[in-house]
Amino acid sequence: MNVSIKPSVAKGVLHAPPSKSAAHRLLVCAGLAAGESVVRGVADSEDMLATMGCLRALGAQVGKIGDTVRIHGMTGEAPDVILPCRECGSTLRFFVPIALLQNTPVTLTGSETLLSRPLSVYETICREQGLRFQRTDRSLTVCGKLRAGRFSVPGDISSQFISGLLFALPLLAQDSEIVIAPPVQSAPYIRMTLRALEAFGVTAQMRENRIRIPGAQRYRPRDAAVEGDWSNAAFFDALNYLGGDVRIDGLDADSLQGDKICRQLFRALDAGTPTVDLSDCPDLGPVCMALAAYKHGARFTGTRRLRIKESDRASCMQRELLKFGVRCVLDEDEMTVFASPLQTPREPLCGWGDHRIVMALSLLLTKTGGTIEGAEAVRKSFPDYFERMKSLGIEVQT
Repeated sequence: MNVSIKPSVAKGVLHAPPSKSAAHRLLVCAGLAAGESVVRGVADSEDMLATMGCLRALGAQVGKIGDTVRIHGMTGEAPDVILPCRECGSTLRFFVPIALLQNTPVTLTGSETLLSRPLSVYETICREQGLRFQRTDRSLTVCGKLRAGRFSVPGDISSQFISGLLFALPLLAQDSEIVIAPPVQSAPYIRMTLRALEAFGVTAQMRENRIRIPGAQRYRPRDAAVEGDWSNAAFFDALNYLGGDVRIDGLDADSLQGDKICRQLFRALDAGTPTVDLSDCPDLGPVCMALAAYKHGARFTGTRRLRIKESDRASCMQRELLKFGVRCVLDEDEMTVFASPLQTPREPLCGWGDHRIVMALSLLLTKTGGTIEGAEAVRKSFPDYFERMKSLGIEVQT
């Protein structure tokens, strides 16, 4: 899908979309609970469909009406299960340890891009415990019963591995401990998982870089609501720094979401040429790079983690910003965006199959005008993104 945007100014009030990160966690906990739970505020995005599809494949009953999901948790083992993870890294990494509760073969499928993401933490655990771990370009098959114990996890990789273990370990008979080698990156997302566990009656204690998980616990069903999403709301908040006047309702100022830092980063980008560390907020990389291109430039560190998202985000932003006449220098773990007047792109922009790249580029097109090819990538997390832009007065043609 191609989307064309004409120069226009955003004005209006927007209710924040539901948090994808929170929804994943609540859905998984509901699927692990015996009995019926209700999760309110779930979007119709590809990522949510992936998590709900995996829960169904494992035997949970999942029904969705509007933005409300009713889940009757999975019971027993389901033989020869195939879990359709689509292109969602959270779904894939959350469900590997859950699959290892089954003691029967479970195959997780997804796009080639998804299955190329690092899974070394789980591969090491399976090797050490004598469990099956068989990987192809489009699938991962695991088999065997995960055993409780002490798990050492590097802290400079995705927190999704730690969250995946946190979902499964409370259901084992014995106690477990996760030891995270410092530095611990994406710590806010670990705390989000711990909060979701607590909401469903599961206990885990984190002190510094250690998490103790008592065994023989049970998830209890409950009625839960998904909070507003700072990650996706950030794109609309950024419009305020492009001449717009947008008020966003439905965001929790006390949220544990790491991307709540977006407003602090935007103010720094508006005021000067800061150094921005993306280690704890890699999903803000594209929108911050776009804003830096419009403002005064910036130096971004911690960009190594952007390579293993839906695209190599730093490299893709470097290529697309050049079409606006903005020069960027990309190194091993940092990227510098140099200040330069925005030029109208002479060729269509590429979305690179990445929802956050598409949304970041759309912001700059509100100043210059132009077209994005592959704009359908927003369906992954924010299917009504362009409709919401239109509601704010942005001239969008799809």
